[in-house]
Formats: sequence, C-alpha cells, structure tokens
Amino acid sequence: MPSIWKPSVTVAAIIERDGLFLLIEEETSDGIRLNQPAGHLDPFESLEQAVVRETLEETAHDFTPTALVGVYMSSYRSARTGLDVTYLRFTFCGDVGAVHDQPLDHGILRVLWMGRDEMAACQERHRSPLMLRCVDEYIAGRRAPLDLLHTHASVFDAAPAARAQQALKMNSK
Repeated sequence: MPSIWKPSVTVAAIIERDGLFLLIEEETSDGIRLNQPAGHLDPFESLEQAVVRETLEETAHDFTPTALVGVYMSSYRSARTGLDVTYLRFTFCGDVGAVHDQPLDHGILRVLWMGRDEMAACQERHRSPLMLRCVDEYIAGRRAPLDLLHTHASVFDAAPAARAQQALKMNSK
C-alpha cells in the first residue's frame, strides 16, 4: 500500500494586550523555544475548539477566538528523528479571559508577554518560523470571519463511540 502524505494540522492563538503578545516558553527536542499558544488538532474537535483548548492547556488562560488571521504551511526537519513534517497552521486572534490556577502542559516552562520588536530580536528562539509573520499580519489588520470555517457534524458524531472504545481498552489493561 502506498504511503499517504498528510500534513500535521495545528492551531495557534494570537493574544494581544497593550501592544504585548501572550507567548509560551517551552522545552522542545530542539531546546527551549518561544511560541504562541499552539498545538495539534485532536480528533472530534473543531479548529476553534482546538485553539481554545490549547490556549487553556498551555497558558491557563481562557481564550475566545474572534477571527482567523491566516492559514499557513511550513516544513520542518526534526533534529531528533530526521523526518520531515509539514505543518498546516490555522492562526486565530481573539479575547483573553480569566486565568486559572492549574498546571501548564508538559514542557511549558512559563507564560510571558512580549512586544513585536522583542520577538523579532530573538527569532532564533522561535519554535515556528511562522510566529512573527502571524503577528505582523495580525498587526496589519488581517482578519477573516470565523464563519469561513465549518466543521461537519460527522466530526463530532464519532466521538462518543470512539471514547467508549478507548475506555474499554484502558480498563482491560
């Protein structure tokens, strides 16, 4: 059977307050890096649900997406595995909400606020080569309405059955 190429779908949140942007500092296989709150799309969730979940997990902040800043594609060669990965990144902007008293995702060292120029001065520490471009496009006013995105109900329909099957597997171990 031939292999099927699939990009890795990720989401990212641009959160701005008083000219500063909410970032995370995280431990990666390539060392300590900076990024927007970001992560992978999980099964049974919409892109909007994914960015809300990832922001909460990585920063302990509530996030309400209000617009899509852009859709970006980049390629990365893992230093650890030597494999090429293509990322398809959906970047949202929105409103930051309450901060919760909860642990941050594994590998997240801290949450910080940085200005655009500070971010530009340390590009060698960026986890994604798209980080600054997304911020620049946000600053330039690039926005697409969220109703541009549609998640068909079939994405959610499989969720209960799949979760039940996964729970059975976990209980049988």
